[in-house]
Amino acid sequence: MIFDKDTAKKTAELLLQINAIKLQPQEPFTWASGWKSPIYCDNRITLSYPETRKYLKENLAKFIVAEYGKPDVIAGVATGAIGIGMLVAEALDLPFIYVRPEAKKHGRQNQIEGIVPTNKNVVVVEDLISTGKSSLNAVKALKEANANVKGMVAIFNYGFDIADQNFKDAALSLHTLSNYENLLEQAMDTGYITKEQQETLQSWRTNPAEWNI
Repeated sequence: MIFDKDTAKKTAELLLQINAIKLQPQEPFTWASGWKSPIYCDNRITLSYPETRKYLKENLAKFIVAEYGKPDVIAGVATGAIGIGMLVAEALDLPFIYVRPEAKKHGRQNQIEGIVPTNKNVVVVEDLISTGKSSLNAVKALKEANANVKGMVAIFNYGFDIADQNFKDAALSLHTLSNYENLLEQAMDTGYITKEQQETLQSWRTNPAEWNI
């Protein structure tokens, strides 16, 4: 679920402007999963743009308080959401931790870096939601450490059905600043893509695992 329409369109506009999101329907990218994709999103780029990161930080922080109340701790999912998660924590004057995909093989062998919030309220910050698998893996680690995970917020969501189902199965709320639907709408409104390209981009979303041009 998006926060609201205006925020979704503005977030999409900012991400397109700085090339954090690239749309290439005729020259698709190849994801690590092997999927061919006409879109590539790297929200870590937002950290290099002060005005953009400020907008994201302020809106994520504002929504967290409105939706969940002020939590005790903000958690970022490594590695993409460490930066934005820490900015949100700073805006709310809260402790920050981050969660690795798995425990380190050396040293203290931590999966969660920082002071683990036993029986404290935590909101998890993500940069991007695709299937939701890695995001929910972080939530699982936090719960195993006895944290009370209130929900998750993210910058952008591809809106895959499998992600919706994964979050439903986990009984965890997810809210994002923007999503694929609003991205395409903003890209059309600003002339970033043509009608034909929009149709190609929409067809990819219906079956990304098998899509090809």
